[in-house]
Amino acid sequence: MDLAVALYVVPTPIGNLADITQRALDVLQQVSLIACEDTRHSGKLLSHFGIETKKIALHDHNERDRAKDIIKLLADAQSVALISDAGTPLISDPGYHLVSQVRQAGYKVIPLPGACAAITALSASGLPSDRFSFEGFLPAKEKGRLDKLAALREDPRTLIFYESPHRIVHSLKSIVTALGDDRQIVMAREVTKTFETFLSGDAQSVLAQVEADPNQQKGEIVLMCHGHRSEETADIPAVAIETLSLLSTELPLKKAAALAAQIHGLKKNALYKHGLSIGL
Repeated sequence: MDLAVALYVVPTPIGNLADITQRALDVLQQVSLIACEDTRHSGKLLSHFGIETKKIALHDHNERDRAKDIIKLLADAQSVALISDAGTPLISDPGYHLVSQVRQAGYKVIPLPGACAAITALSASGLPSDRFSFEGFLPAKEKGRLDKLAALREDPRTLIFYESPHRIVHSLKSIVTALGDDRQIVMAREVTKTFETFLSGDAQSVLAQVEADPNQQKGEIVLMCHGHRSEETADIPAVAIETLSLLSTELPLKKAAALAAQIHGLKKNALYKHGLSIGL
C-alpha cells in the first residue's frame, strides 16, 4: 500500500499481540519514523513483527519540541507514525499536542482503528453502553478523588476510569463514599491478557473482593460505574427502556413514553424522565 504524507495515529495491542491489525503493521513498516511513548517498550513489539523503522521517544516532557521536528519531516514529504505503550494514542497517553500542532500546520492526521482498553472493557461489562463518559485516571490524592466523584455523582452516563494497581483499593473506597455502596460497578483487569478478570456487583462487594484477593490488585485496570438513577427511574425494566429507545427514533419522546408505558404497564412520566436523562 502507498502511504499518503501524514501523521498516522496507530493503536497497538493492550496485551494480546494478535490484536494488532494488518493495516497497522503496513503503516509501521512504511513510515519514515515512529514516535513512541517509550522506545524500549515499543522496541520489543516492533522487533516481534520484524519492523526496523527508525524510532524516537515522544512523551509528556518533550512532546511540544518533538512536534516541531515531526512537522519538518512532513514538510519534506516523510510520513510519521505515533504509537503509545499500549492501546490507542492520546487516550490517557501522550499525543494531543503533537496532533494539534500537526493539524494547525496544515498536514493530514490519519487515525487507524484498533485496541482501546476502555471500549474493550465496556463492551463486555453488561453496563449501559449507549451513553458513557471516559474520565481517565482519578486523582491520586483522596480529596481530589472525592471531589471528582462528587461532581459526577448525578451523571446518568456509565462512567469509565483507568486505575493503577497500587491505588485501586483507595479508589474503590472513594467510590463507596462518594457514589454510594450500592452503586453497580464492573472492574476489568488485564483485559486481553492471560489473567483477564471481570468483577461486578455493588461497589461495597467489589471492594471486598479486591481487598480479599491480592491478585486483583495487580495489572492494568478499567473501572466502570453505572450512571446515576433517580428513585423514580431506577426500577424501569431494561426491556421497557429498549422499547422507549426504539419508539423515540420515529416519535416525539412524549408519545414514545406514553406508548412504551402502555405496552409495559408502567408510568409514562417515569419513562419520559428517563428518556430525557439519556438524551432521547
